Amino acid sequence: MKNTIVRNLLYVMVIVEVGIIAGLGKMLRAELKEHIMLKELSDKHLELLLLLNQWLKAKQDGKRLAGYFHKNGINSIAIYGMSHMGERLYAELCNSDLEIRYAVDKQADKVCTGLQIFSPDENMPEVDAIVVTAIFYFDEIKAKLENGTKCRIISLEDILYGLSD
Repeated sequence: MKNTIVRNLLYVMVIVEVGIIAGLGKMLRAELKEHIMLKELSDKHLELLLLLNQWLKAKQDGKRLAGYFHKNGINSIAIYGMSHMGERLYAELCNSDLEIRYAVDKQADKVCTGLQIFSPDENMPEVDAIVVTAIFYFDEIKAKLENGTKCRIISLEDILYGLSD
């Protein structure tokens, strides 16, 4: 009888320990997932900071973005991503002779600008180039856009670093 009680008590303790370990594993996975998400967000913001630094440096050196487009035979563009960087790009180019025909944004219904806004899944008019301001996700955006358009797809990062050439 005593052995049965001890054995049952050991079984209960093992089950409790397994439950604790499983719970800790679940908590650790959740914390790891959050850590990865925060690291990605941190990396994204670092890239944007470095990009803004490059943009400021180019402005201080008297270089204009419109010059890049003219040098590369680009007369009409669309802007992909109308968050902070897209707004800055639009503000910089709207007084140039470059034609900004429309913008593209995943949250097209929430963007307020003087431009026509398309969702990435919609058919879009042809332009000489689509400038992607969401530089952290450029490769996946480019891959998706290449399936639906024949125009050049350029990262804002490549443009800004190309100004120093």
